[in-house]
Amino acid sequence: MNLKVRKAVIPVAGYGTRFLPFTKAVPKPMLPILNKPALQVISEEVVNSGITDILFIVGYKKEILESHFDAAPELEKMLADKGKTDYLKEVVYPEHMANFTYKVQEVQNGTASAINLAKEFVGGEPFAVLFGDDVMYNETRPVIGQLIDVYEKYGKTVLGCKRVSMDVISKYASVEYDKILEENVYNMTKVTEKPKKEEAKSDLAPLGRYVCSPEIFRIIDNLKPGANNEYQFTDALDLIARSEGALAYVFDGTRYDMGDRFGYLKANIEYGLRDAELKDKLKEYLKELIAE
Repeated sequence: MNLKVRKAVIPVAGYGTRFLPFTKAVPKPMLPILNKPALQVISEEVVNSGITDILFIVGYKKEILESHFDAAPELEKMLADKGKTDYLKEVVYPEHMANFTYKVQEVQNGTASAINLAKEFVGGEPFAVLFGDDVMYNETRPVIGQLIDVYEKYGKTVLGCKRVSMDVISKYASVEYDKILEENVYNMTKVTEKPKKEEAKSDLAPLGRYVCSPEIFRIIDNLKPGANNEYQFTDALDLIARSEGALAYVFDGTRYDMGDRFGYLKANIEYGLRDAELKDKLKEYLKELIAE
């Protein structure tokens, strides 16, 4: 059984309605965190975890996504001619950071349907899944890399989770488990999408990072429509837990919800506070702002 994870799938086909009117012309994954699109930040998480091949499941305004990870000869020549080597390195880097493939999701009928478009790309190997609404930060080991470590140890599908308040569990999914295999690793028995507070069995919520065995495609092929008459990835994960088994892993890292305006604002503030050039000026500005 091949346990090496070399490929990642990133679904980014949504319309980004909560960020209209910006997303009328620009896909939501291109929202900047400082000077980088969120999608590049997510892709760097993938690459820094040892993955070499990335598939974007694209939709609306896909050409803008593609152009960011493609060459820009005119811009590159201008930067080179003017000796702006630092900017040139930043512009060229996305072109070579990974092997990129694009697949169009013609009909948006659920997250499982989006993942199923990756079957040929995956080719029977285990693979990572990262949803574009979630940006993760860990200074030492990227979050998807942590999940890869768990998958390569146990050989089972892994859901990246955090503990959330039971008062808000109905906004997420809730994982059930029957035993703790080691610190932060749980043997999962079930996952329920957006359960009522009184019905949720745990505070473990999956948050946008997964490593899946290729068996997930057989399950998706036989999946029945769920909420909103769509094919939900959570339902497929629930079924794989009941068949070949799956794990819930409480990852070490900070998650930013890029599908929410406040989450987006938090990401930019906290990344700014980590930036060597910006942090001192930003701290001083925030102190002055709070003091008013």
